Amino acid sequence: MNARSKDLFRERTDRLRRPDVPLYVVTALLLAFGVVMVYSASSYNAEMNYGSKYFFMIKQIFGVVGGAAAMTAMTLLDYRKLMKVRYVILAVCAVLLVLVLIPGVGIANYGARRWLNLGVMTLQASEVAKVGFVIFAAAYMYKRGDKMTTVRGWLPLAAVGGVLCFLIMLEPSMSVTMCLALVMLTMLVMGGMRVIHMLFILVPLVGLAVVLILVEPYRLARLFAFLDPWASPLEEGYQLLQSYYALGSGGLFGVGLYGSRQKYLFLPFSESDFIFSVIGEELGLIGCTIVMCAFAFMIWRLVRIAKSAADRFGTYLSGGMAALIGIQVAINVAVVSGCIPPTGIPLPFVSSGSSALVVFCGGIGICQSVRLRSHVSVLALV
Repeated sequence: MNARSKDLFRERTDRLRRPDVPLYVVTALLLAFGVVMVYSASSYNAEMNYGSKYFFMIKQIFGVVGGAAAMTAMTLLDYRKLMKVRYVILAVCAVLLVLVLIPGVGIANYGARRWLNLGVMTLQASEVAKVGFVIFAAAYMYKRGDKMTTVRGWLPLAAVGGVLCFLIMLEPSMSVTMCLALVMLTMLVMGGMRVIHMLFILVPLVGLAVVLILVEPYRLARLFAFLDPWASPLEEGYQLLQSYYALGSGGLFGVGLYGSRQKYLFLPFSESDFIFSVIGEELGLIGCTIVMCAFAFMIWRLVRIAKSAADRFGTYLSGGMAALIGIQVAINVAVVSGCIPPTGIPLPFVSSGSSALVVFCGGIGICQSVRLRSHVSVLALV
Protein backbone atom coordinates (compact mmCIF):
# COMPACT_ATOMS: atom_id res chain seq x y z
CA MET A 1 0.00 0.00 0.00
CA ASN A 2 1.61 3.30 -1.13
CA ALA A 3 1.46 6.57 0.85
CA ARG A 4 -1.54 7.97 -1.06
CA SER A 5 -3.50 4.74 -0.58
CA LYS A 6 -2.72 4.82 3.14
CA ASP A 7 -3.94 8.41 3.38
CA LEU A 8 -7.18 7.55 1.56
CA PHE A 9 -7.61 4.53 3.82
CA ARG A 10 -7.14 6.62 6.98
CA GLU A 11 -9.53 9.27 5.66
CA ARG A 12 -12.21 6.70 4.96
CA THR A 13 -11.85 4.87 8.29
CA ASP A 14 -11.86 8.17 10.20
CA ARG A 15 -15.03 9.20 8.37
CA LEU A 16 -16.72 5.88 9.18
CA ARG A 17 -15.81 6.21 12.86
CA ARG A 18 -17.93 9.36 13.08
CA PRO A 19 -21.72 9.34 13.29
CA ASP A 20 -23.78 10.29 10.25
CA VAL A 21 -24.18 14.01 11.00
CA PRO A 22 -26.60 14.69 8.11
CA LEU A 23 -28.86 11.94 9.49
CA TYR A 24 -28.78 13.57 12.92
CA VAL A 25 -29.57 16.94 11.35
CA VAL A 26 -32.55 15.78 9.32
CA THR A 27 -33.90 13.85 12.32
CA ALA A 28 -33.58 16.93 14.55
CA LEU A 29 -35.25 19.12 11.94
CA LEU A 30 -38.19 16.74 11.58
CA LEU A 31 -38.58 16.54 15.36
CA ALA A 32 -38.52 20.34 15.73
CA PHE A 33 -40.91 20.71 12.81
CA GLY A 34 -43.19 18.16 14.47
CA VAL A 35 -43.36 20.20 17.68
CA VAL A 36 -44.34 23.31 15.71
CA MET A 37 -46.95 21.51 13.61
CA VAL A 38 -48.44 19.64 16.58
CA TYR A 39 -48.91 22.97 18.35
CA SER A 40 -50.45 24.53 15.26
CA ALA A 41 -52.78 21.61 14.59
CA SER A 42 -53.85 21.02 18.21
CA SER A 43 -53.88 24.41 19.95
CA TYR A 44 -57.63 25.02 19.57
CA ASN A 45 -58.59 21.43 20.38
CA ALA A 46 -56.27 21.42 23.40
CA GLU A 47 -57.67 24.67 24.76
CA MET A 48 -61.29 23.56 24.32
CA ASN A 49 -60.87 20.07 25.77
CA TYR A 50 -57.84 20.24 28.08
CA GLY A 51 -57.78 23.87 29.24
CA SER A 52 -54.41 24.72 27.70
CA LYS A 53 -53.53 25.27 24.08
CA TYR A 54 -50.04 23.94 24.84
CA PHE A 55 -51.26 20.54 26.10
CA PHE A 56 -50.28 18.46 23.06
CA MET A 57 -47.17 20.54 22.36
CA ILE A 58 -45.82 19.93 25.88
CA LYS A 59 -46.44 16.19 25.51
CA GLN A 60 -44.64 16.31 22.16
CA ILE A 61 -41.64 18.09 23.70
CA PHE A 62 -41.41 15.40 26.39
CA GLY A 63 -41.57 12.81 23.62
CA VAL A 64 -38.73 14.55 21.76
CA VAL A 65 -36.61 14.60 24.93
CA GLY A 66 -37.30 10.90 25.48
CA GLY A 67 -36.54 10.23 21.83
CA ALA A 68 -33.24 12.11 22.03
CA ALA A 69 -32.28 10.05 25.08
CA ALA A 70 -33.20 6.80 23.32
CA MET A 71 -31.26 7.82 20.21
CA THR A 72 -28.18 8.68 22.27
CA ALA A 73 -28.35 5.45 24.26
CA MET A 74 -28.75 3.27 21.18
CA THR A 75 -25.94 5.10 19.38
CA LEU A 76 -23.55 4.35 22.23
CA LEU A 77 -24.67 0.72 22.45
CA ASP A 78 -22.83 -1.72 20.21
CA TYR A 79 -25.61 -2.85 17.88
CA ARG A 80 -24.15 -6.38 17.80
CA LYS A 81 -25.28 -6.87 21.39
CA LEU A 82 -28.87 -6.78 20.12
CA MET A 83 -28.15 -10.11 18.46
CA LYS A 84 -27.80 -11.80 21.86
CA VAL A 85 -31.10 -10.46 23.19
CA ARG A 86 -33.18 -10.95 20.04
CA TYR A 87 -35.46 -13.50 21.68
CA VAL A 88 -35.91 -11.27 24.73
CA ILE A 89 -36.88 -8.38 22.46
CA LEU A 90 -39.36 -10.57 20.60
CA ALA A 91 -40.83 -11.86 23.87
CA VAL A 92 -41.24 -8.33 25.25
CA CYS A 93 -43.04 -7.27 22.06
CA ALA A 94 -45.40 -10.26 22.25
CA VAL A 95 -46.12 -9.73 25.96
CA LEU A 96 -46.88 -6.04 25.43
CA LEU A 97 -49.25 -6.87 22.57
CA VAL A 98 -51.04 -9.42 24.76
CA LEU A 99 -51.21 -7.11 27.79
CA VAL A 100 -52.81 -4.35 25.77
CA LEU A 101 -55.72 -6.68 24.96
CA ILE A 102 -56.55 -7.33 28.64
CA PRO A 103 -59.45 -5.18 29.91
CA GLY A 104 -58.30 -2.97 32.75
CA VAL A 105 -54.68 -3.15 31.58
CA GLY A 106 -54.99 -1.91 28.03
CA ILE A 107 -56.58 1.48 27.45
CA ALA A 108 -59.56 1.49 25.09
CA ASN A 109 -60.13 4.56 22.96
CA TYR A 110 -62.19 5.11 19.80
CA GLY A 111 -63.22 1.44 19.74
CA ALA A 112 -59.64 0.11 19.87
CA ARG A 113 -57.41 -1.13 22.69
CA ARG A 114 -53.89 -0.07 21.72
CA TRP A 115 -52.27 1.61 24.72
CA LEU A 116 -50.80 0.61 28.08
CA ASN A 117 -51.00 3.05 30.97
CA LEU A 118 -47.54 3.44 32.54
CA GLY A 119 -48.59 6.19 34.93
CA VAL A 120 -46.49 9.07 33.64
CA MET A 121 -47.22 8.18 30.03
CA THR A 122 -49.06 5.74 27.81
CA LEU A 123 -47.23 3.21 25.66
CA GLN A 124 -48.49 2.05 22.28
CA ALA A 125 -47.38 -1.57 22.14
CA SER A 126 -47.62 -1.85 18.36
CA GLU A 127 -45.02 0.90 17.93
CA VAL A 128 -42.54 -1.11 19.99
CA ALA A 129 -43.43 -4.27 18.07
CA LYS A 130 -42.56 -2.75 14.69
CA VAL A 131 -38.97 -1.89 15.61
CA GLY A 132 -38.67 -5.03 17.73
CA PHE A 133 -39.56 -7.14 14.71
CA VAL A 134 -36.94 -5.35 12.58
CA ILE A 135 -34.28 -6.24 15.16
CA PHE A 136 -35.40 -9.86 15.42
CA ALA A 137 -35.72 -10.27 11.65
CA ALA A 138 -32.25 -8.79 11.08
CA ALA A 139 -30.73 -11.21 13.61
CA TYR A 140 -32.64 -14.19 12.21
CA MET A 141 -31.60 -13.49 8.61
CA TYR A 142 -28.00 -12.94 9.67
CA LYS A 143 -27.92 -16.33 11.41
CA ARG A 144 -29.64 -18.15 8.54
CA GLY A 145 -28.45 -16.11 5.58
CA ASP A 146 -27.57 -19.12 3.46
CA LYS A 147 -31.05 -20.64 3.92
CA MET A 148 -33.25 -17.61 3.22
CA THR A 149 -33.76 -18.64 -0.41
CA THR A 150 -35.62 -21.76 0.77
CA VAL A 151 -39.11 -22.04 2.22
CA ARG A 152 -37.75 -23.76 5.33
CA GLY A 153 -35.39 -20.84 5.78
CA TRP A 154 -37.84 -17.94 5.68
CA LEU A 155 -41.03 -19.65 6.91
CA PRO A 156 -40.23 -19.40 10.67
CA LEU A 157 -39.60 -15.65 10.33
CA ALA A 158 -42.81 -15.21 8.34
CA ALA A 159 -44.65 -17.13 11.07
CA VAL A 160 -43.26 -14.81 13.77
CA GLY A 161 -44.33 -11.76 11.75
CA GLY A 162 -47.73 -13.35 11.22
CA VAL A 163 -48.25 -13.86 14.97
CA LEU A 164 -47.34 -10.23 15.71
CA CYS A 165 -49.68 -9.05 12.94
CA PHE A 166 -52.46 -11.23 14.39
CA LEU A 167 -52.03 -9.73 17.86
CA ILE A 168 -52.05 -6.20 16.45
CA MET A 169 -55.14 -7.00 14.40
CA LEU A 170 -56.95 -8.00 17.61
CA GLU A 171 -56.62 -4.44 18.95
CA PRO A 172 -57.81 -3.79 16.18
CA SER A 173 -55.34 -1.79 14.06
CA MET A 174 -55.42 -2.71 10.40
CA SER A 175 -53.08 0.15 9.44
CA VAL A 176 -50.24 -0.99 11.73
CA THR A 177 -50.89 -4.61 10.71
CA MET A 178 -50.52 -3.64 7.06
CA CYS A 179 -47.37 -1.64 7.81
CA LEU A 180 -45.74 -4.50 9.72
CA ALA A 181 -46.71 -7.03 7.03
CA LEU A 182 -45.12 -4.88 4.32
CA VAL A 183 -41.97 -4.39 6.40
CA MET A 184 -41.80 -8.17 6.90
CA LEU A 185 -42.07 -8.80 3.15
CA THR A 186 -39.45 -6.15 2.39
CA MET A 187 -36.99 -7.65 4.86
CA LEU A 188 -37.62 -11.18 3.59
CA VAL A 189 -36.78 -10.05 0.07
CA MET A 190 -33.76 -8.18 1.46
CA GLY A 191 -32.65 -11.42 3.10
CA GLY A 192 -32.78 -13.38 -0.15
CA MET A 193 -36.33 -14.66 -0.51
CA ARG A 194 -37.19 -15.53 -4.09
CA VAL A 195 -39.86 -13.53 -5.87
CA ILE A 196 -42.00 -16.59 -6.47
CA HIS A 197 -41.94 -17.33 -2.73
CA MET A 198 -42.93 -13.74 -1.98
CA LEU A 199 -46.03 -14.24 -4.12
CA PHE A 200 -46.93 -17.26 -1.99
CA ILE A 201 -47.22 -14.87 0.97
CA LEU A 202 -48.49 -11.79 -0.84
CA VAL A 203 -51.51 -13.41 -2.51
CA PRO A 204 -52.93 -14.90 0.73
CA LEU A 205 -52.26 -11.59 2.54
CA VAL A 206 -54.28 -9.68 -0.05
CA GLY A 207 -57.07 -12.24 0.22
CA LEU A 208 -56.99 -12.02 4.03
CA ALA A 209 -57.17 -8.21 3.88
CA VAL A 210 -60.29 -8.46 1.70
CA VAL A 211 -61.88 -10.90 4.16
CA LEU A 212 -61.07 -8.66 7.15
CA ILE A 213 -62.70 -5.73 5.39
CA LEU A 214 -65.82 -7.72 4.51
CA VAL A 215 -66.38 -9.23 7.97
CA GLU A 216 -66.22 -5.89 9.82
CA PRO A 217 -69.04 -3.44 8.95
CA TYR A 218 -67.02 -0.37 9.92
CA ARG A 219 -64.15 -1.36 7.61
CA LEU A 220 -66.59 -1.97 4.77
CA ALA A 221 -68.16 1.42 5.44
CA ARG A 222 -64.70 3.02 5.29
CA LEU A 223 -64.06 1.34 1.96
CA PHE A 224 -67.30 2.70 0.50
CA ALA A 225 -66.48 6.12 1.96
CA PHE A 226 -63.09 5.96 0.25
CA LEU A 227 -64.71 5.12 -3.09
CA ASP A 228 -67.31 7.89 -2.74
CA PRO A 229 -66.83 10.09 0.36
CA TRP A 230 -69.56 12.48 -0.81
CA ALA A 231 -72.14 9.71 -0.38
CA SER A 232 -71.78 10.06 3.42
CA PRO A 233 -70.32 13.55 3.98
CA LEU A 234 -71.32 13.71 7.66
CA GLU A 235 -70.46 10.12 8.59
CA GLU A 236 -67.79 7.76 7.18
CA GLY A 237 -66.74 10.15 4.43
CA TYR A 238 -66.43 13.14 6.75
CA GLN A 239 -62.77 12.82 7.73
CA LEU A 240 -61.54 12.24 4.18
CA LEU A 241 -63.53 15.20 2.87
CA GLN A 242 -62.10 17.47 5.56
CA SER A 243 -58.64 16.28 4.59
CA TYR A 244 -59.41 17.14 0.96
CA TYR A 245 -60.55 20.61 2.01
CA ALA A 246 -57.36 21.16 3.97
CA LEU A 247 -55.03 20.02 1.19
CA GLY A 248 -57.04 21.80 -1.50
CA SER A 249 -57.21 25.14 0.30
CA GLY A 250 -53.45 25.10 0.85
CA GLY A 251 -52.70 25.47 -2.83
CA LEU A 252 -49.09 25.99 -3.80
CA PHE A 253 -47.81 28.05 -0.85
CA GLY A 254 -50.45 27.41 1.82
CA VAL A 255 -52.51 29.77 3.97
CA GLY A 256 -49.59 30.38 6.32
CA LEU A 257 -48.23 28.76 9.46
CA TYR A 258 -50.88 28.63 12.24
CA GLY A 259 -53.49 29.72 9.67
CA SER A 260 -55.31 26.39 9.30
CA ARG A 261 -59.09 26.50 9.46
CA GLN A 262 -59.61 22.74 9.49
CA LYS A 263 -57.92 22.44 12.90
CA TYR A 264 -60.91 24.17 14.51
CA LEU A 265 -62.45 20.76 15.24
CA PHE A 266 -63.37 20.18 11.61
CA LEU A 267 -60.60 17.67 10.89
CA PRO A 268 -60.46 14.79 13.43
CA PHE A 269 -56.98 13.73 14.64
CA SER A 270 -55.44 16.79 13.02
CA GLU A 271 -52.44 16.63 15.38
CA SER A 272 -51.74 12.93 14.86
CA ASP A 273 -52.83 10.73 11.95
CA PHE A 274 -53.93 13.66 9.74
CA ILE A 275 -51.22 16.17 10.56
CA PHE A 276 -49.99 16.01 6.95
CA SER A 277 -53.32 17.55 5.91
CA VAL A 278 -52.63 20.55 8.16
CA ILE A 279 -49.11 20.78 6.74
CA GLY A 280 -50.62 20.91 3.26
CA GLU A 281 -53.15 23.54 4.29
CA GLU A 282 -50.69 25.83 6.06
CA LEU A 283 -47.56 25.33 3.96
CA GLY A 284 -49.05 24.24 0.65
CA LEU A 285 -47.63 21.91 -1.95
CA ILE A 286 -44.19 23.46 -1.49
CA GLY A 287 -44.18 22.64 2.22
CA CYS A 288 -45.42 19.09 1.62
CA THR A 289 -42.71 18.56 -0.98
CA ILE A 290 -39.99 19.76 1.39
CA VAL A 291 -41.23 17.40 4.12
CA MET A 292 -41.27 14.46 1.69
CA CYS A 293 -37.76 15.37 0.51
CA ALA A 294 -36.60 15.36 4.15
CA PHE A 295 -37.94 11.83 4.60
CA ALA A 296 -36.39 10.74 1.30
CA PHE A 297 -33.04 12.16 2.44
CA MET A 298 -33.32 10.31 5.77
CA ILE A 299 -34.07 7.02 4.01
CA TRP A 300 -31.15 7.57 1.63
CA ARG A 301 -28.78 8.09 4.56
CA LEU A 302 -30.06 4.89 6.21
CA VAL A 303 -29.52 2.97 2.97
CA ARG A 304 -25.94 4.33 2.81
CA ILE A 305 -25.33 3.07 6.34
CA ALA A 306 -26.76 -0.32 5.36
CA LYS A 307 -24.43 -0.55 2.36
CA SER A 308 -21.31 0.25 4.40
CA ALA A 309 -22.17 -1.90 7.44
CA ALA A 310 -19.51 -4.18 8.89
CA ASP A 311 -21.75 -7.24 8.64
CA ARG A 312 -25.09 -8.38 7.27
CA PHE A 313 -26.73 -7.88 10.65
CA GLY A 314 -25.97 -4.16 10.46
CA THR A 315 -27.13 -4.11 6.84
CA TYR A 316 -30.45 -5.72 7.71
CA LEU A 317 -30.96 -3.44 10.73
CA SER A 318 -30.43 -0.22 8.80
CA GLY A 319 -32.25 -1.49 5.72
CA GLY A 320 -35.17 -2.59 7.88
CA MET A 321 -35.43 0.81 9.57
CA ALA A 322 -35.31 2.50 6.16
CA ALA A 323 -38.14 0.23 4.99
CA LEU A 324 -40.20 0.85 8.15
CA ILE A 325 -39.93 4.63 7.91
CA GLY A 326 -40.53 4.68 4.16
CA ILE A 327 -43.57 2.38 4.32
CA GLN A 328 -45.17 4.24 7.24
CA VAL A 329 -44.67 7.63 5.58
CA ALA A 330 -46.12 6.28 2.33
CA ILE A 331 -49.21 4.86 4.09
CA ASN A 332 -49.83 8.07 6.05
CA VAL A 333 -49.56 10.32 3.00
CA ALA A 334 -51.64 7.92 0.89
CA VAL A 335 -54.42 7.98 3.50
CA VAL A 336 -54.66 11.75 3.91
CA SER A 337 -54.55 12.28 0.14
CA GLY A 338 -57.26 9.68 -0.51
CA CYS A 339 -55.08 7.18 -2.37
CA ILE A 340 -56.01 4.31 -0.02
CA PRO A 341 -58.97 3.84 2.38
CA PRO A 342 -58.78 5.88 5.60
CA THR A 343 -56.86 4.17 8.40
CA GLY A 344 -54.98 5.60 11.33
CA ILE A 345 -51.19 5.64 11.32
CA PRO A 346 -48.91 8.50 12.45
CA LEU A 347 -46.37 10.37 10.35
CA PRO A 348 -42.96 9.38 11.82
CA PHE A 349 -41.13 12.06 13.88
CA VAL A 350 -43.89 14.61 13.19
CA SER A 351 -47.28 13.35 14.43
CA SER A 352 -48.28 13.66 18.08
CA GLY A 353 -47.40 10.55 20.09
CA SER A 354 -44.55 9.95 22.54
CA SER A 355 -44.32 6.19 21.99
CA ALA A 356 -43.67 6.54 18.28
CA LEU A 357 -41.13 9.33 18.84
CA VAL A 358 -39.09 7.34 21.35
CA VAL A 359 -39.19 4.14 19.30
CA PHE A 360 -38.30 5.74 15.95
CA CYS A 361 -35.52 7.83 17.49
CA GLY A 362 -34.19 4.67 19.10
CA GLY A 363 -34.21 3.07 15.66
CA ILE A 364 -32.16 5.96 14.26
CA GLY A 365 -29.73 5.48 17.16
CA ILE A 366 -29.31 1.80 16.25
CA CYS A 367 -28.45 2.79 12.68
CA GLN A 368 -25.93 5.33 13.98
CA SER A 369 -24.37 2.54 16.04
CA VAL A 370 -24.03 0.53 12.83
CA ARG A 371 -22.39 3.53 11.17
CA LEU A 372 -19.91 4.08 14.03
CA ARG A 373 -18.70 0.49 13.75
CA SER A 374 -18.64 0.26 9.96
CA HIS A 375 -14.88 0.87 9.90
CA VAL A 376 -14.42 -2.72 11.02
CA SER A 377 -15.28 -3.90 7.51
CA VAL A 378 -12.65 -1.57 6.06
CA LEU A 379 -9.98 -2.74 8.49
CA ALA A 380 -10.71 -6.32 7.52
CA LEU A 381 -9.58 -5.54 3.99
CA VAL A 382 -6.03 -4.74 5.06
